[in-house]
Amino acid sequence: MSVETVFIAFGSNQGDRQDFCDRAVALMRLLPQSTLTGVSSYYETEPIDMARGHDDTWFYNGVVRLETQLQPEHLLAICRETERGLGRDPESRNASRPIDLDILFYGQRIFETPRLTIPHPRLHQRRFVLVPMAEIAPDWIHPQYDQTMQALLDRLTDTHHVRKLDVVPGSRFANQPSCTVPPAD
Repeated sequence: MSVETVFIAFGSNQGDRQDFCDRAVALMRLLPQSTLTGVSSYYETEPIDMARGHDDTWFYNGVVRLETQLQPEHLLAICRETERGLGRDPESRNASRPIDLDILFYGQRIFETPRLTIPHPRLHQRRFVLVPMAEIAPDWIHPQYDQTMQALLDRLTDTHHVRKLDVVPGSRFANQPSCTVPPAD
């Protein structure tokens, strides 16, 4: 199995938003056949595309970078199970949620099934995704647009507000045990 660089966006606008994001980051550290290699800062972001009548609480958003051997569909299943485990109603799309996980990139692969499209089809239009992506991987090239994350951000017309937060990502659960086997003596 080859190792791929994967980026996953996370966000929360329900309850203790930092806690939900910290838990998501901690759980990404525990993924099988994977290594967490980067976490963006947390950003407080204005909600967009929310269903009518839902909470307008701003989101905490960020992006993690992983090196993984998991296949895209398996990674998606783990992300959906993680969302459910943290209290997300799988039927409520575009609604307030304790956590949302979206696979943005899976290496430079272009992948489309009825359940999953990679690269994420709207990431290039969303400031709340491009700001943390440009922070941790400014030179990452979008395989369909042949532009870096920084170039996409520089050309973005989305005017929704994104504010960097003064918190350490994942700090509440930084000392949790990992699922890796310790090296032999």
